[in-house]
Amino acid sequence: MGRIAQTDDLTDVQRDILAAVRTFVDKEILPFATELEHADEYPESIVASMKEMGLFGITVPEQYGGLGESLLTYALVVEEIARGWMSVAGVVNTHFIVAYLIGRHGTADQRSRLLPRMATGELRGAFSMSEPGCGSDVAAITTRADREVGGGDDGDDAYVLNGQKMWLTNGARAGIVATLVKTDEGADSVYRNMTTFLLEKEPGFGTHDGITIPGSIDKLGYKGIETTEMILADHRVPAAAILGGADGRGQGFYQMMDGVEVGRVNVAARACGIMIRAFELGIAYAQTRRTFGRPIAEHQAIAFKLAEMATKVEAGHLMMVSAARKKDSGQRNDVSAGMAKYLASEYCHEVTTEAFRIHGGYGYSKEYEIERLYREAPFMLIGEGTSEIQKRIISRALLREYETPR
Repeated sequence: MGRIAQTDDLTDVQRDILAAVRTFVDKEILPFATELEHADEYPESIVASMKEMGLFGITVPEQYGGLGESLLTYALVVEEIARGWMSVAGVVNTHFIVAYLIGRHGTADQRSRLLPRMATGELRGAFSMSEPGCGSDVAAITTRADREVGGGDDGDDAYVLNGQKMWLTNGARAGIVATLVKTDEGADSVYRNMTTFLLEKEPGFGTHDGITIPGSIDKLGYKGIETTEMILADHRVPAAAILGGADGRGQGFYQMMDGVEVGRVNVAARACGIMIRAFELGIAYAQTRRTFGRPIAEHQAIAFKLAEMATKVEAGHLMMVSAARKKDSGQRNDVSAGMAKYLASEYCHEVTTEAFRIHGGYGYSKEYEIERLYREAPFMLIGEGTSEIQKRIISRALLREYETPR
């Protein structure tokens, strides 16, 4: 058999991109990741190289300066990057979601003005839906945008935003934040009373024009990249800041869920990348560590662990690839993305834990890379919706599909 987590039916372009990214990961990420992660240091040189490679615009259409590649290509690139260091994959994740939202739902002006700068990485994106008190209950958000008819500089409508958003990856370095707020446009559904705004801001911490990024949240893992809050205090924007313009009023929930679908494929890819690396570390250590006169890989207890780990990696990878291909074909992939994210994140945690156990006491030492992966894996369980949220999405779809007549 060949190596695990390989993808069939790729184009020559896709293979070339993945080969380049894998070389980049092996040479420029893996040798430095653990040191940077322990120091919680932003990977400036790695990000600069990613810009040069065009990775910030990998899915941005060619007409806007991007590579115009598919979600599958992007997911496989993310898998490779996360194999090196999951935090680096996070640098491009929310940026990718925002670029996707603008490309899919933005006005012609929003696309032509923002996407070329996003493709180069000059303008970085962040995605803001969650709040301190609502978690996965998106309908419970309280951040508001109050409409002022004719209140804009050009006589058009303006909006004044107030509230607090939570868990913004790239919150400080981003120059544009896709932000979901309540607008009370008069719809009869709470889900049609939400609108997505493209908030353009100065990168960095502090307060500018009613937007405050107070500081970075200290985390168990996912270090080296900032996660922040965002406080909005009478932040005024024109109606043109609505994603999709006038047609985007009251459509924010549906736009954001579209973004979350591709985001869940991304998290599944990151989970696959972590567990691929955990498997690599576990199988390498098992062949060099000796007990009772032979390598521990020759003991059935360890050999069986390796078999189970490899099978889980393969299953997660296949589901992630399937979900990405479904979205690329134009089909809705909420269930397949939920399944892929659920399975890959759970298996990631299990595979990483087994690799940690194979290392024995050395796995608890910061000297060994598995210690970092062991702290990174739990984030996959909660990023872009917990496993329980994925089960809710999956079960509802199944009950609709297999409804029994009464």
